[in-house]
Amino acid sequence: MTLDVERVEEHRFVGRNERGARVQIGRKGQEGTFSPTELLQLAVAGCAAVTGEALILRRIGDEAPIRAEVSARQRPDAHELDGIDVRFDLDLSALDADGVAELAATVDRAVDRLCTVSRTLRKGIPVRETYGEDAAPTSPA
Repeated sequence: MTLDVERVEEHRFVGRNERGARVQIGRKGQEGTFSPTELLQLAVAGCAAVTGEALILRRIGDEAPIRAEVSARQRPDAHELDGIDVRFDLDLSALDADGVAELAATVDRAVDRLCTVSRTLRKGIPVRETYGEDAAPTSPA
């Protein structure tokens, strides 16, 4: 699968995939764009939601809305995140306390086992950049 990011104007880029999807990327706070850090957070929440979808719907109903809120913990002026928190916003009124606990444990296990985004972040992987067609990769920082 090929993904690319292309500059379209100052501080504004567009990310694309082979299926025709596009996302506007820009600096933090720039109107009409997601910052790269926001995209990372959305990837974590999206992965958790996609992974947990069937498990959640099986317990609270096939047509139940699923919403996952995501936030990051970051020290002031730090250029890294200290953690990402995902909170599922679900109507759990049909479940008793044991049912809620069972649902949470089941979804957590599935995310821990199957969510590529969260698994990769927990593991930590090298990230390399290259420059030009024949350039050698730079060393990860």
